[in-house]
This record gives sequence, structure tokens and C-alpha cells, in this order.
Amino acid sequence: MLRSWWMAGLMLVVGVFVAVGAETRVLAVVEFLVFAALAVLFSPLAFPRSLPAAEARERSARDGRPIVYWRPGCRYCLRLRLRLGRRAGRAHWVNIWRDPDGAAAVRAVTGGDETVPTVVLPGEAVVNPEPAWLRDRLRS
Repeated sequence: MLRSWWMAGLMLVVGVFVAVGAETRVLAVVEFLVFAALAVLFSPLAFPRSLPAAEARERSARDGRPIVYWRPGCRYCLRLRLRLGRRAGRAHWVNIWRDPDGAAAVRAVTGGDETVPTVVLPGEAVVNPEPAWLRDRLRS
């Protein structure tokens, strides 16, 4: 978790330095806002609340919803999250940087790598799925 907030903080610091070097105040504000938006997108704030892997597995067994293993700063995770829109809340999200059990689950699926996003449904697991594929499974 600390790594993800560190990355978001770094984006804000870079935004300040870029803004300080801007030629006009308007440009400085725009540049800072761009970096602030990136900080939010790369932080855990852009994702639904993460669950511990054990809890996500229990909930998925009860309701059949997919588990999405992700980590902050992953552009593929962010792409998946943004393309799912409101449907993202229908999945159970596990941040593998916060949950060693979640990281182990991903390694078990991927043959030892921590490649995310990894989506696990009853009977199948897909690494870096197309957003449309997951959207179809979240409709039902």
C-alpha cells in the first residue's frame, strides 16, 4: 500500500516542479492539474475497495462474481478499471501489493509471475483480459 501512495505522491511532486517551471500561471495550473489527475489514477482511489484474497474468494464462491487481482500503478489494471466503468463494482478487487495471499494466488495462476490484472472466475482464470470479455461476465 505504501508503494502505491508513494507513486501518487511522486506524481504530485513532479507536478509541482513542472508547474513551477511553467511560463504562465494558467499553464502552471493546467500542468499541475494533469499531474494531480495522474496521481489519483495511479493511486488506489481509482479502484473499488480492495478485499483480502480470502474474503474475495468466499464472496465469489457465494455470488459467482469474478475476482480481479490488481496493483496500483499498473497501466493495464487502470485500463481495465476505466473501461469497466460502473460495472467495476460488481467484481471483487484484490490489491496484490497489500495482500501476500492475493499475490500468491496470481503466481499460482500465471506460473510464478505476478502479472496483473488477473481475473479469476469459478473454473477459469484469465491474465490481462480484454475489458469487453470481463464486461460480458459482469452483466449476468
